[in-house]
This record gives sequence, C-alpha cells and structure tokens, in this order.
Amino acid sequence: MADYTFYTNPMSRGQIARWALHEAGADYDQVIIDWKDKPEGFAAINPMCKVPTLVHHAEGGDRVVTEAAAICLYLAEMHPEAGLLPSDTEMADYYRWTFFAAGPVEQAITSRHFKSEPTPEQEMMAGWGNFDRTMNALEKHFDANQWVCGDRFTMADVYVGSAVDWGLTFGTMPPRTAFVAYAERLQARDAYKAAKAVDNTLIGEMKK
Repeated sequence: MADYTFYTNPMSRGQIARWALHEAGADYDQVIIDWKDKPEGFAAINPMCKVPTLVHHAEGGDRVVTEAAAICLYLAEMHPEAGLLPSDTEMADYYRWTFFAAGPVEQAITSRHFKSEPTPEQEMMAGWGNFDRTMNALEKHFDANQWVCGDRFTMADVYVGSAVDWGLTFGTMPPRTAFVAYAERLQARDAYKAAKAVDNTLIGEMKK
C-alpha cells in the first residue's frame, strides 16, 4: 500500500492536491471519484463527499485530510525533506497568503461568478471586502516578490499559485502583469508539469 490514498477528480480542485503530492515527492494511490457514482464508503471518509480528500496511512492509523489548502500544508509538514516548509522569517507570509487565497480570493471570485458581490454597505461584513480590493492586495505582493515567501518557492505557492493559475486560465482573475509572470514561473516547475500531465491524461480519457 502506498503512503497515501488520494481521492480526486481531474476536473476539480484535486489538481491542487496532486501538484502538492508531486512537489512533496509523496507515494500515493489515486481513486477517481465519479460525480454521479461516488464509491460506497466515501461519505464515511469525507461527509462532504467532495474532493480532494487525502488519507495518510500513517503509523498508528489512518489520518484523513480534506480541503486543498490543508492538504498542501499537511504534506509539507510530513515531507520536510522536500524543502517546502517556511523558515522562521518566511512563516508569516507562508500562512498569511495561503489563507488569503483560501479565504478572500476564493470568496471574491465565487461571489463575482455568482453575481452576488457585496454592496458598499455590506463590504464591512464580507471577509474579502470586494473583488478589486482583493486582487489589488495580491497583485501588490507579487509586484514585490517572486514567490509567496519572497525569493524561494514553498508549499504556499502550490495553493496560492493554483488560485492564480486557475483564475487566469478560466478568466476569473484579471490578467495583470504580476499574476501572469507568477503563473509562468509556476508552470516551469517539473512537479507542476508532471502533475498536470497526469490530470490532463485523465481528462482526455474521460472525454472519449
């Protein structure tokens, strides 16, 4: 048995977790989840019945990790030899921007897609304020930094980078110069290419 069982669908946020698995050099088996025919027992593993879901077959028993951001950070912790964890001086940016992407960026994009953006009066309650404020904050960071933590790639870049890469690909984020340049750096990574090749092959098979 591999160290991990990875429940995913190639046309989902599972692409984020697969990239993280490849960056970490983790040994995993995959289970492809069909949206219309989910395997028996999957709800017991993840009651949300959503992917990605990762089961770590660790000493002492299985550990279940859900939510793409959590999977990314967990894998970095489990595989310190991959060099994806932050140093003490990088830790603030590592956590700040990972959860900024999981919170304000995700919410800003979703609210715009659903055409339910907050009014000026509602922005104080909305955790992302508004779409432009969120995009401006992220752009400002990448105007001044090559990676989330400055000049070194960390696991935070898998999650934040996936948000940017996905957003540019599907037009849900504006193609600002800093975002495009960041995405190009991400796409040049060997682990990114390897993970995308797996998912793209699976997508091709599903469309036959």
